[in-house]
Amino acid sequence: MKKCVIFLYVLIPFVLLMVTGCSSEVENEEQKIIVQKRTDDENQYEDFKEITDNEQVRNVKRILDEANWKDAHVTFVRPADYQFVFQFKNPQIEAKAVLFSVWVSPKKDLLEMTRGEHEFTQLTKEESARLFEMIRE
Repeated sequence: MKKCVIFLYVLIPFVLLMVTGCSSEVENEEQKIIVQKRTDDENQYEDFKEITDNEQVRNVKRILDEANWKDAHVTFVRPADYQFVFQFKNPQIEAKAVLFSVWVSPKKDLLEMTRGEHEFTQLTKEESARLFEMIRE
């Protein structure tokens, strides 16, 4: 019985260490952002830009992580102006892509976004300007 308990005390931390190590490997893998731009008034998009610079990808992630996302299903009067997804640069890594849709305000000073189908945010003017510059240029 004592051997079984000792074995469990050794096995459980080892398994947790393995799971944590493997998950951080994937999280630390380099990613790129595939940006698409709406081509007309319909819901048609074309590949517009690929962001491969690691610093820019981290900056976009930081903006999105700090945004005030709300659980909400929103509808807009027009399709999104841009949409983008993160993809791993390593084609061996498979992950479910989350679609980020971006609506640009008429004055081009604010961005409203959805993440997937049920999350919504409106970025501040400063964050809107930073993100818009990265996905547009």
